[in-house]
Amino acid sequence: MDLRQLRYFIALTEYRSFVRAADAMGITQPAFSRAIQNLEHTFGCALVDRASKALPPTPEGQVVLQHARRLVQGAAQLNNDVLQMTKLDAGELRFGSGPALAVRLVPEALQHFIRTHPGIRTDLLVDNAERLGQALRREQIEFFVDDVRPFEADPNFHTEALSPRPGLFFCRPGHPLLAKDSLSTNDLFAYPLASALLAPGVRKRLANLSGRTDFTPHLQTEHLAVLRSVVLASDAIGTASEEAVVEDLAAGHLVRLHWRNLPPGLEVLSVRCGVISRSGQRLSPAARAMIDTLVNLDAAPSPADVAHRQSPPRHSPGAPRRPVRGS
Repeated sequence: MDLRQLRYFIALTEYRSFVRAADAMGITQPAFSRAIQNLEHTFGCALVDRASKALPPTPEGQVVLQHARRLVQGAAQLNNDVLQMTKLDAGELRFGSGPALAVRLVPEALQHFIRTHPGIRTDLLVDNAERLGQALRREQIEFFVDDVRPFEADPNFHTEALSPRPGLFFCRPGHPLLAKDSLSTNDLFAYPLASALLAPGVRKRLANLSGRTDFTPHLQTEHLAVLRSVVLASDAIGTASEEAVVEDLAAGHLVRLHWRNLPPGLEVLSVRCGVISRSGQRLSPAARAMIDTLVNLDAAPSPADVAHRQSPPRHSPGAPRRPVRGS
């Protein structure tokens, strides 16, 4: 048994095809098959069910797969750590980000990190909190930045706080709601809602406001460009972090919506941001350097903060002359 055979077996469980897995690993199919057979000979049992077209792992194969992933990832981490011990000029960094922080903080941190450590290869995964948590558990990433609330009570995770990202509701200029003097949450639920994936707690609070047993937005996507396009071309109401749309609001491409009876303590759209890593797991020097970069940049004022300080609230072009009031 060696790491090469374990890598091949992991690839086989992912591609469920000897031909595709061999091609992905860059070797011939006969050589790939011999490597799997040799691994099975080492353990004295079949690791995949060849009677099934999907080639699922056998019960023994499932056990080998769990250990194989840890061993292969551990070997890669060992090599990475040794490369980075004396100087951060080699190796790789794998981390993740939720959509809210991928708008400004993470891109700025990456620009700084690449300038400072050009020899480090960086792999960024942008996804929702649920899938980022799964990737962290599988050690596919070292850490990620997103809303810490789903992970604070889990002893398997360690969290470091960053500044919260307030959220908002918005619509296109000329939306029918902008003709009203004031808006209630009843108006909110009269139109389709487009948002990022909502946490169960947020969905429950929105369901309570709407008088429903459950609430699911009409459109859920982690891609801000898609969400923005849908809102601009329809009567859908969008939700996002404020800094994600601050330039559109300032230019009048989008208009902020306020609801007079939204409970003040109900932080439906805010993201309580932080760095999430695995408890007890020593981070690589590159990961620690990136986290330090994120924390330092996070302390700087955001474009939304600067915009609020530099100009008084005013209606964006395209909004009606009479204001949409909220309390």
